[in-house]
Amino acid sequence: MTKIIRIILIITITGMTACSTKEDIVVDKKVQEPDLIQASALNVQLALGYIERDQLNIAQEKLDKAIEQNPDNVDAYTTYAYLKRIIKEYDVAEDYYLQALDIKSNDPNIHNNYGGLLCQIGRYDDALDEIQKAYKNPFYETLYLAYANAGTCLLQKGDYKEAEIMLRKALREQPSYSSALISMAEIGVATEKYMMARAYIQRYHAVARPSAESLWLQIQSEKALGAQEHYLKYARQLIREFPDSDEAGLLEEMAKNERIRE
Repeated sequence: MTKIIRIILIITITGMTACSTKEDIVVDKKVQEPDLIQASALNVQLALGYIERDQLNIAQEKLDKAIEQNPDNVDAYTTYAYLKRIIKEYDVAEDYYLQALDIKSNDPNIHNNYGGLLCQIGRYDDALDEIQKAYKNPFYETLYLAYANAGTCLLQKGDYKEAEIMLRKALREQPSYSSALISMAEIGVATEKYMMARAYIQRYHAVARPSAESLWLQIQSEKALGAQEHYLKYARQLIREFPDSDEAGLLEEMAKNERIRE
């Protein structure tokens, strides 16, 4: 079974809205000293809009400007780290997280995001230490994000028992959190608890659109439980909707002697 890595990328920016070119013009004008903090914040929002549209070079320019305008703008550094993770420049992303922590060392969102990066690059113990700083913070208002991040990291590490404990904590805080639901389904498949896997993947599909990953988990569960009709239903959906996915290739290999194509 393919490992499904879901490292949470949380951007801790308030008022994340797409911006127009008119706003660009305003930000690029010379501003007086008291306006630099506001201009820096606006440039971060502009950068997020460009990231959403996959215009990463322009986003980077906006973030450079934001840091130039306000070197203490934590959001600029965390957004820059997010951008670098997208393009897999992990060393640079780590540097931006560390710079953000130099400015705001007790911010649980930064610790959670930084921990996600460390897990993504296989530094599991360091990652879990960082994430713990988030969920141990009594002022952290979205504990489920840190619990789910820890659970996903433990899952990636192969520690299914502890991963399940953390993911259940996340779901007690936020029962419909899709990332935790699909991770629980993966644990079910990995530990051959297929009824559990089916239950969690059904809950996932109730709150999120099916993906190649989620359908593959459902397929494995239904096949192991002997539910041939459901197995064929989801197998055909995977082939139909995600024909070029890795999961479709795995299905074709598993079902090479079966008629799964309609």
